[in-house]
Amino acid sequence: MARTTLSVRRLLAAALTVAATAAAGLVATAGPAAAATTPGIDVSRYQGTINWTSVRNAGIQFAFIKATEGTSYKDPNFNTNYVNAYNAGVIRGAYHFARPNISSGATQAGYLASNGGAWSADSRTLPAALDLEANPYSGGYCYGLTTTGMRNWVQDFLNTYRSRTGRYAVIYTTTSWWNQCTGSWTAPWANHPLWIARWSSTVGTLPAGAPFWSFWQYTSTGSVSGISGNVDRNYWNGDRTRLIALANNT
Repeated sequence: MARTTLSVRRLLAAALTVAATAAAGLVATAGPAAAATTPGIDVSRYQGTINWTSVRNAGIQFAFIKATEGTSYKDPNFNTNYVNAYNAGVIRGAYHFARPNISSGATQAGYLASNGGAWSADSRTLPAALDLEANPYSGGYCYGLTTTGMRNWVQDFLNTYRSRTGRYAVIYTTTSWWNQCTGSWTAPWANHPLWIARWSSTVGTLPAGAPFWSFWQYTSTGSVSGISGNVDRNYWNGDRTRLIALANNT
């Protein structure tokens, strides 16, 4: 996930109502700041060797860990990070960086499910996340797909991931990318948790049709004990109890 510079203060607790949607494990709020926000991170090989015990002791309660990209790349640090995070008591999930211009969504969902994106009800495994963002390679901002083509690709991925794992995948995206590249598609938000990327002090406008956010990546230049250098910082929109409910699909 991309990088920028931002100084972030911890959110003040706001007097807002938090309601859980048990079937999908989602948490709704009346606004962008929740009464309870649970801190987390997302990492890949770029963070190097991570001391997960130090990370957990620093208050980090969840992590999304890069597993796969496209149809052939598996993050070389994934296996170590995934196991060590679990052993340290960090609730963790895998994420897949989408490459919609190189294969079908079904192919990439299958690759993720077979290489770290599987799920089990163990209180520490989140459904995997589909990382949809601006194309960092050649092929255009939206990977050369029309809005209809992108919708079909994403739906293909989501359907296949659910058939393989029984879970609705989390969707990571920005509002601008989603609205432009899917044509402000609203259908996935009925079931799929939104992981919004916005490096700011507020969440801002959500993708079209999204009634609330479940995860918020609010900076790419955070710091956490146990990790050298910058790391993406996130919030879960609720408390740890609700995060475990999402992990266990309860």
